[in-house]
Amino acid sequence: MDRPVNIVTLCGQIAGKPEFSHTGRDGDYFKFPLAVRRLSGTEDVLNIIVSREQMAALEIEDLPRLRILGEVRSWNNHTGVGPRLVITVLARELEFTEDDFENSVTLTGTLCKEPTLRRTPMGREISDLMLSVERRYGRSDYIPCIAWGAVARRAAGWEKGASVTLTGRVQSRAYIKVEGEEATRKVAYEISAVTAEKIGPEDGAGT
Repeated sequence: MDRPVNIVTLCGQIAGKPEFSHTGRDGDYFKFPLAVRRLSGTEDVLNIIVSREQMAALEIEDLPRLRILGEVRSWNNHTGVGPRLVITVLARELEFTEDDFENSVTLTGTLCKEPTLRRTPMGREISDLMLSVERRYGRSDYIPCIAWGAVARRAAGWEKGASVTLTGRVQSRAYIKVEGEEATRKVAYEISAVTAEKIGPEDGAGT
């Protein structure tokens, strides 16, 4: 497989105050929501993770949006509260800007299981992919992705363990989960793929 790739570029508006997230091996981290508007007007509200040092160095300017260059991160939530797989964006670079909204992702990784092809209630074909993307220090991020239409049909034929490269956006998707007689509003985070290709073992060509 080609070297793992995990690149996210976001440009949006801060949608809430930062709060403490966790302590890592190199210090404390904080999280805040970033709202990124699509062309349709719908907003994806994404959880951004920043270090204490980044927070201290970030000067609030009279500019409407924040640009972030970072990586998609995942971790397993064992508390029993909230989603079991938590998806965030770890910021590497931050700057305030007047640029337009932006939400782009490029990932290269390995399929953890065979994709499943299904249809939405509106009849659209969709394929679910779980991509494992290695980090530099031996750990991996497990990132849920979805593909649509012709891309979904092609991806449905790929096998577990295949190397895949894709581009798309990070999206937040609200849904209703019914447990017993109680219905609860939930939010899922995933990569909506615009392109997806299986990487050949020798020349890196897509199939």
